[in-house]
Amino acid sequence: MYKNLTKRAALPMLALGLLLSCTPDEEQATPSTAFNTDATANAANGAASQAVKIKKGHYMLIASGSELPADLSSQVKGMKGNVTGIMKNVGIATVTSDDPAFAAKASKIKGVTVVPDLEIQWYNPDDMKVMAFDAEAFGDPPFSGDNDPYFELQWGHDAVDAPQAWNAGHRGKGVRVAVLDGGFDLDHPDLAPNIDLAASRSFVVGEELQYMLNNTFSHGTHTAGTVAAADNGFGVIGVAPEAELILVKVLRDSGSGSFSWMMQGILHAVEMGADVVNMSLGASLPVNGKFLDEDGNVINDTKAVQELLNAISKVTNYATQRGVTLIASAGNDANNGQKDKSLIHIPSGSANVISISATAPVGWALNPLTANLDGLASYSNYGVTDVDFAAPGGDAEYPGNEIVIIGPVRQYAYVFDLVFSTGNNGWYWSAGTSMASPHAAGVAAIIIGANGGDMDPAHVRAALRASADDIGKPGRDPYFGHGRVNAFKGVSALQ
Repeated sequence: MYKNLTKRAALPMLALGLLLSCTPDEEQATPSTAFNTDATANAANGAASQAVKIKKGHYMLIASGSELPADLSSQVKGMKGNVTGIMKNVGIATVTSDDPAFAAKASKIKGVTVVPDLEIQWYNPDDMKVMAFDAEAFGDPPFSGDNDPYFELQWGHDAVDAPQAWNAGHRGKGVRVAVLDGGFDLDHPDLAPNIDLAASRSFVVGEELQYMLNNTFSHGTHTAGTVAAADNGFGVIGVAPEAELILVKVLRDSGSGSFSWMMQGILHAVEMGADVVNMSLGASLPVNGKFLDEDGNVINDTKAVQELLNAISKVTNYATQRGVTLIASAGNDANNGQKDKSLIHIPSGSANVISISATAPVGWALNPLTANLDGLASYSNYGVTDVDFAAPGGDAEYPGNEIVIIGPVRQYAYVFDLVFSTGNNGWYWSAGTSMASPHAAGVAAIIIGANGGDMDPAHVRAALRASADDIGKPGRDPYFGHGRVNAFKGVSALQ
């Protein structure tokens, strides 16, 4: 279990040194900026987005209110279509049809709007190269304040004052956090104790909840571990180590997925009693309405963009009304959303979703007691109306080539500026607003738990705002929003 530890108290106990003659074998880890940057450039040039494609033969039927026609299935069947799913309480149905004229026919159904479902590359594993970690080489550091041996590598917990919140007795107990992502390592010793497997589910056709690719990288496993890896004397520890995890697969292990899967995942989390939903995923919809179809042809449909935004807003508004706090990554485009109006980032830009930008140190391992942990990450999206709060996301901007030793770990100094968390059958470092969002979700879970486990999303947002460290310009600023989240101040404000 976690022993009494105040902010940064364990760091002087690290075996830290510099070497100049060792080259680690692992690949450099960089945030996934390339794919989304292409989307930004294409939108600015009036071209079609390469990351968002219309899914041939797949549609969403959106009711003007919260209920679909009672005879929808029979009407759709008569139009050579098949209803594949109903999103209760928000009036949305998913439909497939091989008839090229289906959309035109279905548009005649009274009270229903027809839009194409989208296939989105929410993140690209090829762009998210990770720094692997040799677990066998790492022992339990002597004098560590925690018996989870890799806690020493988790500077993000220090940044948000999670240890101080733990010392005050607040660890997210009784709070349920849904993680919407790709597959998960369900047997990981750091995650398994906190997973509610019965409430977890995959919405990805043809892929189970379990992450199946044979490598350490697992985006979903990494984000889930940051939220709530168990305090079990093994591996890492989550920001809210006693929160329950509802794991919801809405993306393929390749990082792609349907627009509708994300919405279904949110609604499932609501039905399973989630208090918080973490969405470390994002895509930029082009305001110009130019999409590619699956054959590479350009389709221009500005109305579809508005209807898709309406659809996701119906879902996020419903979740909020049911008492669920929604948190999402702001995106990795290094894009000023306040200035560039060519793209709309979802789900972070959707109604009632808390958008999180990423912070990072530069050379933390060289000066762990004095390093600034709150610089804006080089890739993070920003904008006054686009960012609500900031949280640790990591970066690889440190320019030097020094080698640092922490315990038996020997790596380039910049590696330690990344976020360390669980992976598929192991652990690894990575960076992105995808890593920032689960830090904020963990802080939200701690605050909700401190409030007795029942807290309206508006009150959660207010508590986050009142307790955030205002690290930018006074007040809300384009880089950090209302500030970087702080777990200890959040629970202290409730007492």
